[in-house]
Amino acid sequence: MRLVPNSLHDEVAAQLRERIFAGELTPGTFLDELKLAEQMKISRTPLREALKVLTHEGLVRHEPRRGCFVNEVTEQDLDEIFPVIALLEGRCAFEAAQNASDADIAALEDLHDKLQRHAKAKRINEYYATNFAIHEAIIALAGNRWLAGVIGDLRKIVKLARLQQLHAPGRLEQSLSEHLAVFAALKARDAEGAEAAMRTHLTRQRVALRDLARSQRSRLA
Repeated sequence: MRLVPNSLHDEVAAQLRERIFAGELTPGTFLDELKLAEQMKISRTPLREALKVLTHEGLVRHEPRRGCFVNEVTEQDLDEIFPVIALLEGRCAFEAAQNASDADIAALEDLHDKLQRHAKAKRINEYYATNFAIHEAIIALAGNRWLAGVIGDLRKIVKLARLQQLHAPGRLEQSLSEHLAVFAALKARDAEGAEAAMRTHLTRQRVALRDLARSQRSRLA
């Protein structure tokens, strides 16, 4: 389908971003500008602008004289990013507990009910989507645009990794328990408890990813 010219490079960036998140463009993939431009029925100018956007977000890396590649998130990247996200999303949970209305809590309860159903049925992709919606709702309830902006940038980089950690043995059930702890604190308007529970949740995500990577290396050895 041909893209409309309005904010063309933003639309191109959005499409490429979704293809990366969907796993269609895997880490390390060379982004052939000519081929992509032909596929998307656009010129290379908006494509190059879109690639600059994705490079700024950390999803794409540019190598001089070689071109652009889908970025690969290293273990060191995850070690450095997750503690920062834990701090920031923890603060969001703190502020959300202070700001949430009864209607907000009711909406979060509906999302957590869905989360529990997906966990029980082992629907990992659906669980992740609901999990993502819960995190987004808590960030929105915090009402802090500075926190939201920084978290948004970091989450784009680790999005695929956060989905992968749910495949670690026992992680789905553990994640659900952590989410319910965050929600219980929010429901009680316990700001400090919500902050601590969210930080624990994010920290354990990193532990699960590290265990998963170690297990994968052992199988390949």
